[in-house]
Amino acid sequence: MAPEAKPSTEHLVGLPLSVVSPVDVGRLIRELEVIDNILLQLGLRGGSSELKLPKTSQLMDQTVELNKLNLLQATDRQQLQKLLVNVRQRAPVLHISFSADPAPAFIEKLMAWLRREIHPVVLLTIGLQPSIGAGCIVRGISNHFDFSLRQDFLKKQELLVAMLVPEEKPA
Repeated sequence: MAPEAKPSTEHLVGLPLSVVSPVDVGRLIRELEVIDNILLQLGLRGGSSELKLPKTSQLMDQTVELNKLNLLQATDRQQLQKLLVNVRQRAPVLHISFSADPAPAFIEKLMAWLRREIHPVVLLTIGLQPSIGAGCIVRGISNHFDFSLRQDFLKKQELLVAMLVPEEKPA
C-alpha cells in the first residue's frame, strides 16, 4: 500500500495582519468549509468544466494571497484548513484592554510588532475598560501587565499629593 500524500505546509507563510482574533480564525475556517462544500457539490453535479469560486471575504482573500494558494485546488484548501486549525489550537492569545476603541491602523501596527517580536501567529482579543484612563492592560496565560495611567498615578500617589498640596510654612 502506498503512503498517503500529505499536503505540505512548508510554503505557507501564516496569517495577514488583518486576522487579529481567534474569532477571525474561526470565521476563516467556516468560510473555507463553505467553499469546500460548494466546490464539492459543483463537482458532484457535473458542473461546468470551469469552476468558479464563490465570493470570498476580504480576510480570506488576504490569507490566500499571502500564502499564494489557489482555492480551486483541493490540496491548497486542505493546507489552509490545516494551518487555520493549527493556529486556532496552538497560537498564543493575548488580551489587551484599552480605555477606548483603538483605531484599525493602530491595531495593524500592533499586530505587526507582536508577530515580529512575540510569535508569528499570535492572536489578540481587545477589551474595553474605561476606568484605566490611558494606556492599556495586557494579559497572557500566566502574566498580567498594567501599563495604564491609573496604575502609574497609584504608584506615584504620594508625589502627586505633595505637589498638589503646598506645605505650610512656619510663621
